[in-house]
Amino acid sequence: MATIETPLLLDTVDGAVDYKHRPVLRSNSGGWRSASFIIGVEVAERFAYYGISCNLITYLTGPLGQSTATAAENVNAWSGTASLLPLLGAFVADSFLGRYRTIVIASLIYILGLGLLTLSAMLPSSSTSSDYLDTKIKLGSVNQLQVILFFVSLYIVAVAQGGHKPCVQAFGADQFDGRHPEELRAKSSFFNWWYLGVCAGATVTVVIMSYIQDNLSWGLGFGIPCIVMVIALGIFLLGTRTYRYSIKGKGRSPFVRIGRVFVAAARNWQTAPSAVATEEEAGRPLPHHSSEQFKFLNKALASPKEGEVCTVDEVEEAKAALRLVPIWVTSLGYGIVFAQTTTFFTKQGATMDRTIFPGFDIPAASLQFFMGVAVAVFIPVYDLIFVPTARAFTRKPHGITMLQRIGTGMFLSFICMVVAALIEMKRLKTAQEYGLVDMPDATVPMSIWWLVPQYVLSGTADVFTMVGLQEFFYDQVPIELRSVGLALYLCVVGVGSFLSSFLVSIIEEATGGDGKESWFADNLNQAHLDYFYFLLAGISAVAFAAYLYFSKSYIYNRQSTS
Repeated sequence: MATIETPLLLDTVDGAVDYKHRPVLRSNSGGWRSASFIIGVEVAERFAYYGISCNLITYLTGPLGQSTATAAENVNAWSGTASLLPLLGAFVADSFLGRYRTIVIASLIYILGLGLLTLSAMLPSSSTSSDYLDTKIKLGSVNQLQVILFFVSLYIVAVAQGGHKPCVQAFGADQFDGRHPEELRAKSSFFNWWYLGVCAGATVTVVIMSYIQDNLSWGLGFGIPCIVMVIALGIFLLGTRTYRYSIKGKGRSPFVRIGRVFVAAARNWQTAPSAVATEEEAGRPLPHHSSEQFKFLNKALASPKEGEVCTVDEVEEAKAALRLVPIWVTSLGYGIVFAQTTTFFTKQGATMDRTIFPGFDIPAASLQFFMGVAVAVFIPVYDLIFVPTARAFTRKPHGITMLQRIGTGMFLSFICMVVAALIEMKRLKTAQEYGLVDMPDATVPMSIWWLVPQYVLSGTADVFTMVGLQEFFYDQVPIELRSVGLALYLCVVGVGSFLSSFLVSIIEEATGGDGKESWFADNLNQAHLDYFYFLLAGISAVAFAAYLYFSKSYIYNRQSTS
């Protein structure tokens, strides 16, 4: 009997159970089989999300009649909110509902929001007796009810995405056991192929949905993502029996553990170093490499007059969380650049020659297709060629460290903005040469294919930075907070969008006074997007320099992943 039970016991996965809360066997759960269901769900969800976001600025400046600057601010505000709400969704999942339940509930909310969005687009835009005004937004004859319903629906989708996005990815990574050598390598590949699937879904969306929205119907353009999201939920439920479900710890919440360290350190702020009760006396010294960082947190080990003393492990956990802050902050420069691909890049393309053959013009938003192509081409090259080659030289499981990967993408994003600025200078010069400066509706005789390099550079940068950030924040937070870790990565994009919106607002005020056209004038032939792109290139350079400084001193929480 012992010889029969032992192999079964060894084949179980520690820290995970099946859908009936029984010990889960490695052989019939998790791995790529379960992950494929989850990747499929994410592809469908990204199709739904990008079905809205990729061409949103065109809807706002078209049927809703907003100015270019106002529409860009609204797009950035919405995408920023959608990228910040994952913090709330991840907290709810990690603390209360669990990832699986949160995904199901978020999917239902998603379907509701998309359904209402479709309804708002189908309402007739009839004239009213008075105009709807909101500071700088003039909606003209657009029905006020339609506008209210549209924005309410849009933000319902943002709430749903906040619960869906971090939990699906964390749940997918949970299907691989990081303590098993083969599954550890598979987990690293999972993040690469995950992003490839996401970008594949986005690429198909950009090509199909932007055409449908521009040429057929906005109602159909929003209705198809709703149907796709229903299918996505069905796919996710099909894999229920194969998933591995993480066991929630019975001790204190990691939020509580980390918080009490900071509270204890603040309470013992004036405690002399000699009074700090480290566990050296008990034969457990603080790790030397870590104890030199954030020494003020060591004071949490001092014996308090009341309450429990913090343990070394709790202090180390708090230090690990604090080490993430400068990496997160310096990554925001990348987030600002990332926000431009669905706003001003699209508006640039709308002014250029988009003719493929007589009678057929491609939608400007469809050039985001080349971001997806860059990702689809480079991720297999990175995962199948670059990583094994680099691993032979560096002896690191991932070829290069996660921070090196992120930094490479940040440098490429700087190059992207320089290229975008130079191309915009050429577009403006072409408009001047042909006397089109005062003709906002005229097509500038310059092919839209000139914009391809900046989209390709942006997609290549994503392969490094976006995938690197996902893996970094998933791996470096406490295990119980991995949904929160992925929410932190998403917040880089969200806060970057808000910062982009803030910059646009400030620059619009500073450059548009006294009857002058601002950098973001509705007539882009009189605007100066080139100045804005050069400004973003400067911000990227400063952020990259700061990132290099902090990444050099970063200590990985789990050394095997460095």
